[in-house]
Amino acid sequence: MSDLKELVDHYLTAWNTPDDAARRAIIADVFTDDGVFVDPFMEVQGHDAVNGGIGAVLAQFPGHALTRLGDIDDHHGTARFRWQIAPADGGESVVEGLDVVVTEDGKLKGVYGFIDKMPAA
Repeated sequence: MSDLKELVDHYLTAWNTPDDAARRAIIADVFTDDGVFVDPFMEVQGHDAVNGGIGAVLAQFPGHALTRLGDIDDHHGTARFRWQIAPADGGESVVEGLDVVVTEDGKLKGVYGFIDKMPAA
């Protein structure tokens, strides 16, 4: 993808794709083969592991959608953006955070997540 903002938005689509095969295809499109996703709850590397991690979050929050909050701030192959997970039909967010992404050769090499709001256990 030629534009980092477009790449990030395509990546975020994976978080709202319940079909495993379709989600895996998006991940293969946006991540390098050895790309990583790291946040306080998981650290995974490679397409299958990233797909599994996203799938686990989708299973934890059925009926919810992940949406970007505000603009994507990007420069030199790095971007940051805020996001939320909220009921798909509207309502207050249950999780909010900030991600920093680093690219290599036009794909995501690493996604590093920070959680700002999380439901009580």
